[in-house]
Amino acid sequence: MKVSTKWEGNLAFTMTNPDGNQVRMDARKEAGGDGTGASPMETVLGGLAGCMGIDMYMILKPYQDKISRMEIDTDGERNDTAPKFFTAIEVTVHVDGDVPASRVWRAVKLSDEKYCSVANSLKADLSYKVILNGEEVSDDK
Repeated sequence: MKVSTKWEGNLAFTMTNPDGNQVRMDARKEAGGDGTGASPMETVLGGLAGCMGIDMYMILKPYQDKISRMEIDTDGERNDTAPKFFTAIEVTVHVDGDVPASRVWRAVKLSDEKYCSVANSLKADLSYKVILNGEEVSDDK
């Protein structure tokens, strides 16, 4: 897998994959950037959420027509000094639809433990919450 990341001036870069899809990255304004793109660390969080979302959608295939919303929030805590790597990431999965909580948790766990390359590439401790139809649901195995 290969992507090209091109400097666009100041602290801005554009990542392009082999299909021509692009993601603009920039340092946040308080760090001296223009703030016109996502920060690289924000793209890591977004990549984690996207990877898990794709896995979960595939795992929940029998319920795809019953899912009206799937949204994944990622909140990362970073080391205080450089390098400011993620020390912990909380992943909150929101699913609305007629889907059993056990099936959503199964999809989360399979993504984390088996399928999500991004989650398995991070050194951070990951924790998860599932919000099903607006309510947090516990992991009842």
